Amino acid sequence: MAFVGKGGSGKTTLAALVARHLAAEDSAALLAVDADINQHLAAALGISEDEAVLLPSLGDHLGQIKEYLRGDNPRISSAAAMVKTTPPGRGSRLLRVAEPNPLYDRLVRRVGGVRLAVTGPFATEDLGVACYHSKVGAVELLLNHLIDGPGEYVVVDMTAGADSFASGLFTRFDATFLVCEPTLRSVGVYRQYIGYAREFGVRVHVVGNKIDDDSDVDFLREHVGADLLTWIGRSSFVRAAERGVARPIAELEPANRAALDRIRAAVDGSVKDWARYTAQAVEFHLRNAQAWGNARSGEDLAAQVDPGFVLGPQWLELAEHHR
Repeated sequence: MAFVGKGGSGKTTLAALVARHLAAEDSAALLAVDADINQHLAAALGISEDEAVLLPSLGDHLGQIKEYLRGDNPRISSAAAMVKTTPPGRGSRLLRVAEPNPLYDRLVRRVGGVRLAVTGPFATEDLGVACYHSKVGAVELLLNHLIDGPGEYVVVDMTAGADSFASGLFTRFDATFLVCEPTLRSVGVYRQYIGYAREFGVRVHVVGNKIDDDSDVDFLREHVGADLLTWIGRSSFVRAAERGVARPIAELEPANRAALDRIRAAVDGSVKDWARYTAQAVEFHLRNAQAWGNARSGEDLAAQVDPGFVLGPQWLELAEHHR
């Protein structure tokens, strides 16, 4: 699931609440990912900013991620030839949400009871020479190679606003939750986002945030209609967390916990179409290959596409074999 919205709408806070809520369920396999240019998910999960900057970052280990996922896929000449959109094929290493593997050992840490991977901050040395989406590309690669099932969750805090559409990453989710304040500016981001998302069949649920009373809910219903799934009211629990006081998730207000249950139910109720999921990955890979990938790599990256491959649970035995 992805959490998106206007900057300051509370999407990182909500992603952290949902992750902690799911982690409290012993039956849930969970991975949280901070894919926002402003890296605050670790702090929202309960550690200090000083501790958060010490977490290993996906962006700094992109070469190792590519080398691992490449496996012995004969269509990929080298890890260096892989780009953020390279889709899996026969011979690729595939991932589960929770499993022992070298990537998770190196890059995933437990923060506030949640398994967390972070993209990493946009560093000073990147200014003027790199795009943040080169770092987020690590997340796209991981999700392209991941097979999830019932009771398994990936919670991704995305970049703010419509910037999420700068790559095919926005198609990698079973449910996208757009966090929306009861303001015209926040609703404007919803309208912009929904226009792009519907073009690709991406299901968007609106979650109202910072709701004070029924008039706030009525405002959102007027502007987003049936897309309004649920809402989070003003919360002393959240206010304390934002001041550095991390309380047990069980102390969240009952109405707000019920909202988290509705978010989980929306994800559980989605049905994954693996053929379409794979086809979208291939579509964006071919777009990127033609736009810049072929020139950068010196290869025809369309050759990386395995035309007979559809990602899905049927390949789990293959993933086990490669370990």
